[in-house]
Amino acid sequence: MKLVLASASPRRCEILKNAGYKFDVCPAQIDETIGKTSPSEAVCTLSKNKAKAVFESLENKENVAVLGSDTIVVLDGKILGKPKNEAEAVSMLTCLSGKKHKVYTGVCVVTKSQTRSFFDCTTVEFYSLSDTLIKAYVKTGEPMDKAGAYGIQGKGSMLVKSINGDFFSVMGLPIAKTAKALKEVGVKGLIY
Repeated sequence: MKLVLASASPRRCEILKNAGYKFDVCPAQIDETIGKTSPSEAVCTLSKNKAKAVFESLENKENVAVLGSDTIVVLDGKILGKPKNEAEAVSMLTCLSGKKHKVYTGVCVVTKSQTRSFFDCTTVEFYSLSDTLIKAYVKTGEPMDKAGAYGIQGKGSMLVKSINGDFFSVMGLPIAKTAKALKEVGVKGLIY
């Protein structure tokens, strides 16, 4: 079965490639506005909307699985998406400094005959960060396209004191759970 990733995220592409999957990339063009909902419902809805939008856009829907995913950061019940500008990135990182937060990633796999959806939640704790460190990190540009304004796999790794859960979920795709879901719909990888 052919796999299509409904995301242009370099991190999700890297995770899938490292796990041995061959896939096409077709980023979803959807409204990502989140209404009043729980974080788990938000990521599940967004990942499902992405996967379904791409699946519906395909001419040939036979033997195709579309994988959608969405990640958000939650601090004290407040959802932190991608920063709109450097000032917002600084504000987000200042709020995260010295605290624990949760990272939710939703995953959805859509085929012609079925839809499989789940989410993963990981707790991340940051060191106390100085204003100088935060501003220097934001100046690297890395925070600008990432939920919560940091990338755990890049320079943002230096901000993280501890992690309790799936590292790959924080990167944007909990690959072990995703591989199981892909196997269930007939997509083969190197191990599953």
